[in-house]
Amino acid sequence: MKRGFGSDNHSGFSPEVIDALVRANDRHALAYGDDEVTERLRVLIKDTFGPQASIYLVFNGTGANVLSIDAMCRSYEAVVCAETAHINVDECGAPQRVVGCRLLTVDTPDGKLTPALVKTRLHGFGFEHHSQPKAISISQPTELGTLYTLDEIRALADLAHSYNMYLHIDGARLANAAVALGCSFKEMTTDQGVDVLSFGGTKNGLIMGESCVILNPALDNYMLYRRKQMTQLGSKMRFMAAQMECYIESGMWRRNAEHSNRMAQLLYNELRDVPTVRVMYPVQVNSVFVQLPREVWTSLQEDYFFYDWDEDANVVRWMCSFDTTEDDIRNFVQALKNRLK
Repeated sequence: MKRGFGSDNHSGFSPEVIDALVRANDRHALAYGDDEVTERLRVLIKDTFGPQASIYLVFNGTGANVLSIDAMCRSYEAVVCAETAHINVDECGAPQRVVGCRLLTVDTPDGKLTPALVKTRLHGFGFEHHSQPKAISISQPTELGTLYTLDEIRALADLAHSYNMYLHIDGARLANAAVALGCSFKEMTTDQGVDVLSFGGTKNGLIMGESCVILNPALDNYMLYRRKQMTQLGSKMRFMAAQMECYIESGMWRRNAEHSNRMAQLLYNELRDVPTVRVMYPVQVNSVFVQLPREVWTSLQEDYFFYDWDEDANVVRWMCSFDTTEDDIRNFVQALKNRLK
């Protein structure tokens, strides 16, 4: 399949990842995270997010999110999230099935929660017939490609803590958010009061690199056992750790995210003079959401794979990756223009 705009999951991986895997493969090592590579990663995570941080490597993003929710909530509790949140739309009910908790969804115009919106779900405390709100979960960036500012994250953390709740970030694309905001991972998470983070790298150049990072030490209880019960404990963990170590230490996370964000901006700029194309949300990271006639986007899908986001409104999503090129963008836009003639 040629490079398209369906998902940053469709891209391959950065070459330096292979070098890291080869280095981790040069001898035997203890399994299940008792190896020196995983130990180095644990230290690196503390350097990156603060001395209180601990990391639990998992196989995929759903595993990271479910493990994070399990750290915060019991089965009789609930998570407040946006209606568009990945945990609500694209995880096949995994949080509800595995943790047993409820998701309290909120309609948002741009994928972002606000304290006022969250408060509409903060009731029923102490009432035994209702699931008890215990966590707020946000995606950074959101599923619509929009960004929370640091102050907005802090406001949600303060709200959560004032209700004896926790704040979780789904950070599958956290690198794209960090470069867009010009801040470090720590400045976006730990420094703003975030309690738990799903920290990913698969969408940004890793082969397999997702994790649950506990930022609030009070929640770091029995996480080894919780991960094992969720079937997310890898035996040859050093190969997962080697990728994440390379991702952070080499600065690959930044280089790749800067490139994919830049390609999305190029795509946006190339679309400005294309008639009948309406960009639906601010282009802040590596995604572009557009509305255009159905016959145009369905025809374009014959040559390029991408997802329709809202079929009723004729909105589609175009994602850029770390390996997207300027020629990819221009050829794609030309193919679109050809269908508008």
